[in-house]
Amino acid sequence: MKQAIKYNTTSEVSSLISQWLGWLKDERRYSLHTLDAYARDFAAFTYFFDKPLSLKQLARLDVRDFRAFISFRASKHLEKTSLAREISTIKNFFRWLDNNDIVKNSAIQVISSPRKAKILPKAIDVNETFNVLDSAKEFSKKAWEGLRDTAILTLLYGCGLRISEALALNVGDIGNGPTLRITGKGNKTRIVPLLPEVIEAINAYKAECPYNLRADDALFLGARGDRLSPRIVQRQLAKIRAYLGLPETLTPHALRHSYATHLLAQGTDLRSIQELLGHASLTTTQRYTEVEIETLKKEYHHAHPLEQEA
Repeated sequence: MKQAIKYNTTSEVSSLISQWLGWLKDERRYSLHTLDAYARDFAAFTYFFDKPLSLKQLARLDVRDFRAFISFRASKHLEKTSLAREISTIKNFFRWLDNNDIVKNSAIQVISSPRKAKILPKAIDVNETFNVLDSAKEFSKKAWEGLRDTAILTLLYGCGLRISEALALNVGDIGNGPTLRITGKGNKTRIVPLLPEVIEAINAYKAECPYNLRADDALFLGARGDRLSPRIVQRQLAKIRAYLGLPETLTPHALRHSYATHLLAQGTDLRSIQELLGHASLTTTQRYTEVEIETLKKEYHHAHPLEQEA
């Protein structure tokens, strides 16, 4: 059981922090993992100050106070992504206070987050993807579990799903129709095409699954009949990765990246890919153009006659 996170604040402010986290959970649908990170980030902020923070002190904090905290955290060699998240956490809390007419302090909103290093999605090529799907059934103790793993990986690549989205599916969510309705981040719903190959892989798993799969039950089950954990999928994919000699960047999410990258290579426009992936911003989807450009550069240098003469 996780130990309760403590804050260097008055009881009144601690109560407000709990209300804010409850709002993020119930209204914004943040995951428990994200909520835990936000709570720890804000706790680190409160312990930067000598005395417990009260409402009056929160209202009096100025730009220098926030910059002093950021400088202190940066001096601890915190990664830019972690520092950016901490700043975002603090901004979120003060914005919530403002929106609820509790405390008005806009000083934190003028603080800029550190520029994040650009990380390109790690996709694998088409042949490697097919090898992964073909090998999935070889690393399970029981045949039905191998069919389950094949169905999951086929679903991730065939529909561009996040692993959390795939494992949240119930039996009744997938029929033999041409589309699949997915509820993703921020409770946003999207429709994705359901390829015949995906349906075939799922039906093969369902036919051999030893448990009674009712419409409201989890689609993908673990050995004991409960909803499958992402850790099991990650572990199985690690075995496949080692067997095929593929890099450690091959994760369940890499299959989603491969889905988008391969669609782009086949001429699918960015707006369509944005809708298929459920990205709120086109900027996020545009990363795949850079992946495709990098791939073209490698192929160009490998194939151009001048390179071959060098």
